[in-house]
Amino acid sequence: MLQGTGSDVGKSLIVTALCRIARGRGIRVAPFKPQNMSNNAAACAGGEIGRAQAVQAQAAGLAPEVDFNPVLLKPETDRRAQVVVHGTAVNSMDAADYMARRGARMQAVVESFERLVNAYELIVVEGAGSPAEINLRAGDIANMGFARQVHIPVCLIGDIDKGGVIASLVGTQAVLAPEDAALIRGFLVNKFRGDPRLFDAGVAAIESRTGWPCFGVIPWLAGAASLPAEDAVVLADGSGPSDGSGPSGGSVPAGVGDSENDYSNAAGAGGRSTGARLKIVAPMLSRLANFDDADPLRLEPGVDFRWVPPGQPLPRDADIVILFGTKSTLGDLAFLRDQGWDHDILAHARGGGRVLGLCGGYQMLGAGIVDPDGADGPPGEAPGLGLLDVRTEMTGPKTVCPVQGRCLATELPVTGYEIHVGLTTGDDCARPLFDLDGRADGARSIDGLIEGSYVHGVFGNDEFRRAWLRRAGGGGSNLDYTAAVEQAIDSVADGVGRAVDIEALLDCAAPPSGLPNAAP
Repeated sequence: MLQGTGSDVGKSLIVTALCRIARGRGIRVAPFKPQNMSNNAAACAGGEIGRAQAVQAQAAGLAPEVDFNPVLLKPETDRRAQVVVHGTAVNSMDAADYMARRGARMQAVVESFERLVNAYELIVVEGAGSPAEINLRAGDIANMGFARQVHIPVCLIGDIDKGGVIASLVGTQAVLAPEDAALIRGFLVNKFRGDPRLFDAGVAAIESRTGWPCFGVIPWLAGAASLPAEDAVVLADGSGPSDGSGPSGGSVPAGVGDSENDYSNAAGAGGRSTGARLKIVAPMLSRLANFDDADPLRLEPGVDFRWVPPGQPLPRDADIVILFGTKSTLGDLAFLRDQGWDHDILAHARGGGRVLGLCGGYQMLGAGIVDPDGADGPPGEAPGLGLLDVRTEMTGPKTVCPVQGRCLATELPVTGYEIHVGLTTGDDCARPLFDLDGRADGARSIDGLIEGSYVHGVFGNDEFRRAWLRRAGGGGSNLDYTAAVEQAIDSVADGVGRAVDIEALLDCAAPPSGLPNAAP
């Protein structure tokens, strides 16, 4: 099990790398994260799991399964989250209530883990946050609570780029209960820039103070920038993941954005971009979900894609504005208006600019949204942006499923997935974007410049993405997105493999004892 001294230290990325390394050695390997907190989810057979576990499954050569992430928390507000167990949303709870009752989820976690142990030779487990948060130790199912439940060895990861890595590793041992600390077999130092020999004295200091061996010092891995990220914390630079940590497993903060120079045209004269690249911008909503929909666009050489952080206006010279998904449509619609982005989007549309809404973003583009029972957050209703003649009622069961079909504008095949609540109807639905095996999805304005859809992952379809960009005035490319992700996984696996004593790490692995009734 890989645990970290904090959130965003690179746990998910290293699990991804180890899954690819083990697969390359012919080991039947699977990822596992007992409890995740993220609004970036992946649909799979049986429900939804955290995006990082889907990427880790890909690294292991597996289709995603709900057992890879049995408990998923999807924040709706700062104090409330939807609870997903074995892929199915069971309820929404205040943080305090969940923390008081989370120990009851251990049975579901152990059931999933036991099934994986019986099916695979190696399970690489990812913790969440940090075991040093000892105020959360009682009832813990994500870190040492789980590790002790099934008696598995732990490797602790520290992030040197954050600073204070010696103190964070030594300090973690200092605050852990002796029985928890005894499970830690060694440590890794992640995100090192420069010559790792310069940290030899630091490694020696940690080893002497903890008695733990160092399994390796991992360099800053640029290849992680091409991997789908799990949390909005990686969007802090405005363009997407580039911090060398790849997918991460913490909360979903709004983040801060680019320097003002990146938006120097925002207050300038109106009009579409005149540059060689198509300029696409997306507001960074407070409960942004499934924002990895943007990843294929970020990798396109002919596209200048930018996330716009809170406090910044949308650039007036943008060619396309995209509203991505959100875990709380009404909440983020209010947030969008608080930022003044509604005026920017309406002005962009009046000037002939294109607007695309995906999932919650699609719902915002309509005339109104009603949620009488609080299916997608606190109950309420609000007018939408009015760019599409549709209305959404948050009703019925949650839709979570892979989908396939064709684009009605181009007849090109598409695959993707849906994760949403709500039924959207209206006159513009008579012009759907997709036919999903006989079921219409989405809506288009009469002039075709405003589009909305519930389908995530559509830009991962290379031919569809190229055709969509050409219709918007851009040029196509030969980008093979699936191959690019595979190459990125190989790249980070190579980097981790060179830096880490893989044999020593694997030697730590041992069959968990006493399943399913191990001592707490």
